[in-house]
Amino acid sequence: MDIGYIIAMIGMGCMVGLSGSGSAIGLAIGGQSLLGALKKNPSCFGSAFIPFVMPSTQGLYGFVGFIMYNGMISSSISVFQGAVVLGAGIGMGLACLISAIQQGKICASGIAAIGGGHNLSSTTLILGAFPEFYAILSLVAAILMQGLLKA
Repeated sequence: MDIGYIIAMIGMGCMVGLSGSGSAIGLAIGGQSLLGALKKNPSCFGSAFIPFVMPSTQGLYGFVGFIMYNGMISSSISVFQGAVVLGAGIGMGLACLISAIQQGKICASGIAAIGGGHNLSSTTLILGAFPEFYAILSLVAAILMQGLLKA
């Protein structure tokens, strides 16, 4: 087993682990707000549920990245190629971690307002989409970095 393979596996772990952790934290933030909103207004579940689940997508992006890279890694991967996977994993993992947490905070505020009787579902979705954009960019960057593995 080569050092390149070990480096790549660390990158794969970062890709899935950090993005999944961000989603879990973001969902917990939104979930706490949703429970509070439901105490005030039990009928708001439908309009507050979509903002609650928004941070879950970052974990899915990490898993998609993992699947994309998984088929390209073998025990004979070079150190350079391992470093590419590590870079993609850390970059994507951190972007998804941070964006999911921040998205959870935005959505939690919107959910609290929805629970208070304000019609802010659309506004919450629009504002929640901005951190999502950077998670998507990190997935696109990881896809583009795959080209370096073929060199």
